[in-house]
Amino acid sequence: MKRTINQLLNTNLRNIMHINSAEFVISNTDYRRCPDDGRLEFAFIGRSNVGKSSLINMLLQKPDLAKTSSKPGKTLLINHFLVNDEWYVVDLPGYGYARASKTQREQLKKIIDGYILHREALTNLFLLIDCRLEPQKIDLDFMTWLGENGIPFSIVFTKGDKLGTVKLRESVASYQSALLEQWESLPPIFVTSSEKRQGRDELLDYIDQIIIDIKAQ
Repeated sequence: MKRTINQLLNTNLRNIMHINSAEFVISNTDYRRCPDDGRLEFAFIGRSNVGKSSLINMLLQKPDLAKTSSKPGKTLLINHFLVNDEWYVVDLPGYGYARASKTQREQLKKIIDGYILHREALTNLFLLIDCRLEPQKIDLDFMTWLGENGIPFSIVFTKGDKLGTVKLRESVASYQSALLEQWESLPPIFVTSSEKRQGRDELLDYIDQIIIDIKAQ
């Protein structure tokens, strides 16, 4: 069921998952070298400088877990973080960094495509979007590619504190309208702010419910 903008910004939740532990495990350039222990993986991806590392650190309550940088395009590996000794957060390289060389862009595409298309442990992909930007073709094309390949994904708007409430709602609504031009229904959508910790409970609740549902199967 599609949620309204007000529901995206103001959500009453059940008991939220507690993060008792989160630790870095391994970095790789090849999905075939990633952990092979059967744990579920929740991956995060977005354009360079979208605030991915900050969001992961906020989500897991460890300020320095995922390395942040003022220079875009610094995440060049598949990074695994083990959470509660039960599931993984996976920090994927960013896409769309214009200053990357052609060779580097091809290498990153190979890393990203390999993981997303072939990683059996991938349970959900969180696609991060800067809420301040109008719908970008590169992001819309990426979502279309995910849909065509049957990849389960959710949209996470970042930097929600950078816009006022009205502008934020207008921005999210604009993106929803753009998506509905091509999609019959929308994927789950979350609005977050790493600085204000906005959206943390909603994301954890969503992850927790997926884990519960899979265990119940």
